[in-house]
Amino acid sequence: MNNELTPKEIVSELDKYIIGQEDAKKSVAIALRNRYRRKLVRDDMKDEIIPKNILMIGPTGVGKTEIARRLAKIARAPFIKIEVTKFTEVGYVGRDVESMIRDITESSIRMVKENKMKKVEVEAEKMAIERIVDIMLPGKKKEKDDYFSQMTDQEKNKDELDDRVKARRQRMYERIKEGKLDDHKIEIEVEANSQQMLEVFSGSGVEEMGINFQDMLGNIFPSKKKKKKVTIKQAKEILKQSEAQKLIDMEQVKSEAIDKVENDGIIFLDEIDKIAGKESGSGPEVSRQGVQRDILPIVEGSTVVTKHGSVKTDHILFIAAGAFHVSSPADLIPELQGRFPLRVNLNSLSRENFKDILLLPRNSLIKQYKALLETEGVEIEFSEEAVEEISNFAFDINEETENIGARRLHTIMEKLLEDLSFEAPGLEADKITIDVDYVHEKLQDVVADKDLSKYIL
Repeated sequence: MNNELTPKEIVSELDKYIIGQEDAKKSVAIALRNRYRRKLVRDDMKDEIIPKNILMIGPTGVGKTEIARRLAKIARAPFIKIEVTKFTEVGYVGRDVESMIRDITESSIRMVKENKMKKVEVEAEKMAIERIVDIMLPGKKKEKDDYFSQMTDQEKNKDELDDRVKARRQRMYERIKEGKLDDHKIEIEVEANSQQMLEVFSGSGVEEMGINFQDMLGNIFPSKKKKKKVTIKQAKEILKQSEAQKLIDMEQVKSEAIDKVENDGIIFLDEIDKIAGKESGSGPEVSRQGVQRDILPIVEGSTVVTKHGSVKTDHILFIAAGAFHVSSPADLIPELQGRFPLRVNLNSLSRENFKDILLLPRNSLIKQYKALLETEGVEIEFSEEAVEEISNFAFDINEETENIGARRLHTIMEKLLEDLSFEAPGLEADKITIDVDYVHEKLQDVVADKDLSKYIL
């Protein structure tokens, strides 16, 4: 993380995508900055400083998940969103809670591997082009597995190429690099994607067993190769990936990824309110407290064994969220409550918030629809009154039916622009203005009919 990224700057970054919820932004910004501060303290104190996990309380669609997701992007940290309702108590059919650590470790390995591959991209591209030159002008090298063919003296001694052949290869190299031969087809060797031999093990609860067996048998049976005819442009990408894989040390990738999970990892536990509440003693609720007890050691700090190595969870930041409509945080078991010392209430969205959501974020819905329709050669503009009317409709429907927060705007915008999206490829007009009359024409009847709006909006 950039040492200059102060809590105020983190909040400012979050403001670009999320409207309102200042308290929640402030809490996560402090939590993120504390991670940086922890790295600077002396070693004997470093292990004692544990992250202050956060519990977000608020209705659906107000930005809980988005805050956590954007926070992970700002920190460039391993992040995973988990629905806690998918977990069941040990002994029941379903996923065990340790799978969240295995999942975030896999995510971290992908992240570190991508970064490493970017660093060797130039070298990998050079090697890939050289391999293509070898295929197109096979005067320099002989395929390694062609043991039974008669080799000429020139092929036995690779250093005895004359200047003419070297110049020809160099010209070929430059032409391939500049993309002048991208459409030409060549035959390359690629690894064959074999079916998983132990697919039966990939079910919930025993997925790790399946993976470990697969790794073990994978070393016994070498990967098969097959010939594939592709364009030179495709060959460059395929061979670049292959060469980049050879240039990076996977053991170092795994080590760095595990360290990143342990010190920077963020796990978002969604719908935690669904495992809170009093036990009924029967039915699907029977394992609610059991799931909480299973989650507790992970949040408290424990060591989880993965196929890449052991992962300590002591310094992973956990952000839990729930609406808590029919239960309260007090219904969680006391030990788990104590592991989420920071509680933040997120407010329901106001009319003004809906209007801001449509206009201000970098990824606002209006900007998204404009970009989509621009691909058809249609430019759309929204008048200020139209935006205000859309936000009023969204707020009113949330008040009168189920409150689903900002997600209501998705359904309204889709209904509003449904006909325009359908007709866009054949439209002659290149600019269309969405005014308040257009909004009324498309939405008034549906909004006025309360029964209909329940199903459509």
